[in-house]
Amino acid sequence: MLMAETIRFKRDGGSLAADAIRTLIRAYSAGEIPDYQMAALLMAVYFRGLDDAELAAWASAMLHSGEVVDLASVPGAKVDKHSTGGVGDKISIPLAPLVAACGVRVPMISGRGLGHTGGTLDKLESIPGFRTDLSVERFVRGVAEVGTCMIGQTEALVPADRRMYALRDVTGTVESIPLISASIMSKKLAEGISGLVLDVKVGSGAFMKTPERARELARTMVGIGNRNGVRTVAFLTDMSQPVGWAVGNALEIAESVEVLRGCGPADTTALVESLGGAMLVLGGVAATLADGEARIREAIRSGAGLDRFRAMVSFQGGDPRVADDPSLLPAAASRRDVPAPSAGWVTSVDCERVGIAALVIGGGRRRKEDSIAPAVGLRIRARIGARVDAGQPLATIEFNDPAHVEHAAALVAAAYGIGPEPPATGPLVLETIGL
Repeated sequence: MLMAETIRFKRDGGSLAADAIRTLIRAYSAGEIPDYQMAALLMAVYFRGLDDAELAAWASAMLHSGEVVDLASVPGAKVDKHSTGGVGDKISIPLAPLVAACGVRVPMISGRGLGHTGGTLDKLESIPGFRTDLSVERFVRGVAEVGTCMIGQTEALVPADRRMYALRDVTGTVESIPLISASIMSKKLAEGISGLVLDVKVGSGAFMKTPERARELARTMVGIGNRNGVRTVAFLTDMSQPVGWAVGNALEIAESVEVLRGCGPADTTALVESLGGAMLVLGGVAATLADGEARIREAIRSGAGLDRFRAMVSFQGGDPRVADDPSLLPAAASRRDVPAPSAGWVTSVDCERVGIAALVIGGGRRRKEDSIAPAVGLRIRARIGARVDAGQPLATIEFNDPAHVEHAAALVAAAYGIGPEPPATGPLVLETIGL
């Protein structure tokens, strides 16, 4: 295949044939196409998009670039959830064990951080010993025995996306709706699930900054899922400020444990209840969303979700004591408060800047080969609608290496808008599609 010709063709607005798409994705998976040429093609797709036929072929080629999980031997409904990414978005971590505790199995293939957003795998791997690199056989066993298992892409599962995902992160092509849709749905369809709930973030901390873009992404993914026999619904949820109070890998695990204990942040808990309720509806356990939400609340109250989390951590090689003692998680050496410059009301938060602040102190990746410092991150001290005094901390940066902490502090300070009047606040769930 003449890759340069393919790049030029797409750059100039051409529509790639299904055979060409299958060939180039197979060749890239095999290492026959270098990263620099695939990066150029991804940029062409970013600007030119993919039509319906191209998108169907692209998602199918990604899905069939490797093994598809067979969960036929595991009884019961299998339903997953996926978020398009946000700042402080740790929802999957308490959600999966809670849904499993309610009788619906949750096979979850997750990703790593992209740009300013965190990744579920990076968060889980901050638990001492926790492994996300399980074989497909071990993954199936986890779903059967524990009710949930949370892994990354193995060598066998959607290998094309594994390489492309890391490349998109460092080439400015993350926000493409066709590429996001194909990436997410190829992984989800490879899980062998019957239902999928999508959490499509909207706002300053999301890749989709406007409801219109988020709605387009949601409808695209819902369409791919339903066409492939997986009942798919989407929630558009607010990402105008970080989810919860913690931003950073180990910090978010600790906050997830708080949710499971029934003392987590109100917004985080509310999202877990709504998304979990929908998963129970798709799994046939709950008749309505309200019924599903009530079942999730009961799994929190009874401790059943926390028990299932403990079992999942143990099954995947982690230290289950973190469920009872989060101080066993990695902790940063130093702290730096970011003070409010004046008194007033917090009127806005540029959530993307907060995410970048966590990235620059080591909580994310600038390049795909970078390692992550699991202990570092930020604790949010003031949310939109809060009244603050001059000098009161807006956030606390937890860091190990002081080299970039002033840069991070400047980003956080610039992220906050403070005004003389309290702002109007909107709902957490903006819209549902397909439910």
